[in-house]
Amino acid sequence: MKKHWGISIKDYFLHPLVLIFAVLFIKIYAFQVVVFENKSFFHVLFVEFPMWALLLTFLIVFCKKRTWLAIWFYNLILSVLFIVVVYYTRYFSTVPSYYDVKQIYQSNSVGGTVALLGTPYDYLFFFDVVIVLPLIWLLKKNSASFASVKRWGIGFGCIGLIMTVIAFRYPLIDVSYFAKKHGYIQSQFVQAYENSLGTALASQERLSEKEIEKLKGNTFVPAAQHESFGIASNRHVFIIQVESLQEFTINQKINGQEITPNLNALLKDSAYFNNVYQQIGAGNTSDAEWLMHTSLYPEGMDPTVNTIEETEIPSLVRTLQKNGYGTATYHADDITYWSRDKLYPALGFDYIYTSSEIPNEKEIGFGPADEVLFTFVEEQLPKQLKTHDRMYSNIITLTSHTPFEMPEEYAFLDLPEHFKETYVGNYFQSVRYTDEQIGIFIDHLKKLGIYDESIILIYGDHSGLHGAPVTENDKLLLKEVLGHEYTMQDRFIVPVIFAVPELFKGETYSHLGGQIDLMPTLLNLLGIEHDTQMIGHNLFQYKKNLLGMRYYLPGGSFISDKTFYMAPSAKLPASIYDRKTMKKTKNTKDLQKSIDNTLKLMEYSDYIRKEQTEE
Repeated sequence: MKKHWGISIKDYFLHPLVLIFAVLFIKIYAFQVVVFENKSFFHVLFVEFPMWALLLTFLIVFCKKRTWLAIWFYNLILSVLFIVVVYYTRYFSTVPSYYDVKQIYQSNSVGGTVALLGTPYDYLFFFDVVIVLPLIWLLKKNSASFASVKRWGIGFGCIGLIMTVIAFRYPLIDVSYFAKKHGYIQSQFVQAYENSLGTALASQERLSEKEIEKLKGNTFVPAAQHESFGIASNRHVFIIQVESLQEFTINQKINGQEITPNLNALLKDSAYFNNVYQQIGAGNTSDAEWLMHTSLYPEGMDPTVNTIEETEIPSLVRTLQKNGYGTATYHADDITYWSRDKLYPALGFDYIYTSSEIPNEKEIGFGPADEVLFTFVEEQLPKQLKTHDRMYSNIITLTSHTPFEMPEEYAFLDLPEHFKETYVGNYFQSVRYTDEQIGIFIDHLKKLGIYDESIILIYGDHSGLHGAPVTENDKLLLKEVLGHEYTMQDRFIVPVIFAVPELFKGETYSHLGGQIDLMPTLLNLLGIEHDTQMIGHNLFQYKKNLLGMRYYLPGGSFISDKTFYMAPSAKLPASIYDRKTMKKTKNTKDLQKSIDNTLKLMEYSDYIRKEQTEE
């Protein structure tokens, strides 16, 4: 009897199904540890594992003639998926969703950075595919029986169903945190469900401008009553959105050289805002354009351009057109990249120039050098000015994009030896190059005789230095330049320069702002009112603010005048920082109120966006 029992136990644990699912469990456990730093055996066993195992049982049941091949292929796909998730998380600091899988064709934007994200240990995710599963097949192929797999499937299905039902009972504020708590597959189900109903962070409660400002801590003042209203009216408008430009590069020196000498020189004719945060979502540069042209929050986990379907958006472009402007946009990349073939017509530009029109010359990274872009703009302006009394030109730079590798002839900075061939050193070189091209463009506007008749708004689209590519050595180099540890504030603040010759004299404003505030600030200077509601406000008028950020901060995070609150994420607990020192604090005064107000603003923004994109 004992012998028989012993043989039964041995046979059970050496049964092919047990071995296959044990290997799968180990892989999923490793995935949880690497991505979520979750080492709870029972959490993985009962929350994460059953759904993945259920998918495998389906394959085994339906692929009776090629069962072993199906098992091997499933694990191969899983290995590739887990590697993608790991790399994505290291770069963007957020866990990707099925939305991001739809964007795989956009991967060339960080293609040159992939090599910086991996470690040799990552490829242990393929250990089962290359060695373990073939070994099990070799030893068990003649004695394997999968007759009991349906019973396994019922068990996995029951547990998975229970955990999925539980997951649907919780609000999805942040996908990464939700995936950690309720399972990666469950998080995708909940997100897809909420998106299909249009319920994800979308409120139908209308807010007035007065209520919007009250949520931020301000007293509403009608736009026409602002002191800045119309002080720069009837001017040409040039917006230069600079790739990966961070605020700390302005007025910064390395080895005795200015990193941005031309932007620094421009400040004497400018109002400079040095405390404006990026607010982009998964759409990155295209989301920055969305914020600039609508003053609405981006969708977040899905690039906002994916929500646009042949819709005419009430945008900055259309408002300027109603006030007599010709409008043009320039981006030296394929127009289908980030679906700008949908975005630009929706915003309403008269002239759209992308890689089809801009010469692909002096290629750096994955597009023509910025000097080619600006030269093209200079060639178009005289033609446009013959047709339009006033022009709005939207210019998107490209060269200072990760991985920031510059040809030697374009490396204008003489870097210290220990900065050369580093990620940070390369970043400084790329920013210095783009700064040079902006300076040349400004000189051209002066020669053309329209510099003194223009507003030139220059801002960064998002951070360049973030994620796994920034090594410990890079952090030391940044500390050497900054004089302090590189913080989230250094990462997220972008420079905003409103150059208005003969009006501004080098004023600097340090109160809190976000990219969502750029459009209302610009329109107020021009003395133009927008037809529809905006979530942002005029930075010259309002001193208090309350900002949300999706995708790059966990859902529920906020930035206020005194506080930087980071909600709990997949890897980190909630943290409260004093925004002045960026040191952690335990001051929770008005914390929940600020969280609620931020979510309310973002939900209302979603409501406006859905109204506009679904019309």
